[in-house]
Amino acid sequence: MKKQLIGALVGGIILFLWQFLSWSMLGVHQSEFRHTPNQDRILEFLGQNLEGEGTYMLPVPPPGTPMDQEQAYMAPYEGKPWAHLTYHKSWSSAMGASLARSIAVNLLAAWLLVWILMQFQQLNMRTAVQGAIVVGLTGYLTIAYLNSIWFETRSMAYLIDAVTSWGLVGLWLGWWLPRR
Repeated sequence: MKKQLIGALVGGIILFLWQFLSWSMLGVHQSEFRHTPNQDRILEFLGQNLEGEGTYMLPVPPPGTPMDQEQAYMAPYEGKPWAHLTYHKSWSSAMGASLARSIAVNLLAAWLLVWILMQFQQLNMRTAVQGAIVVGLTGYLTIAYLNSIWFETRSMAYLIDAVTSWGLVGLWLGWWLPRR
């Protein structure tokens, strides 16, 4: 049990450190955030015209529109601009709670990978790295990549994150777990 706990602890820290580097120093996700010099006017307009915090899809039929009428409602928007946005009423640079939740999730994810790898009859470096990358790719394909299909966003940064972070965790666990 001690081996699994240490494996998950270090694995979770590796995931967390990669995410920090990816989103900050390495700039892997830099292309996801664009600047507009009109941001103050846009934010003021959104604050005056949105019903509250949340994620909005524009255009979208009003709640309660019968399914058989949704296509007719959307027809005039074909070929016109659309948006998918998340709106918050106030910005806060305090990251303590988010960092705590992030490390907790990474520790849990690493623990789940350790559990999966411990089920292998022949665990070695190769199976640990392959298993870890498969876990990362599964998450990428079913979340980030599918979202990129539906919302026409870029997902290459998330693919880089999935392969690199989980590959690094796989290297660690492939070295650590088979040791007696």
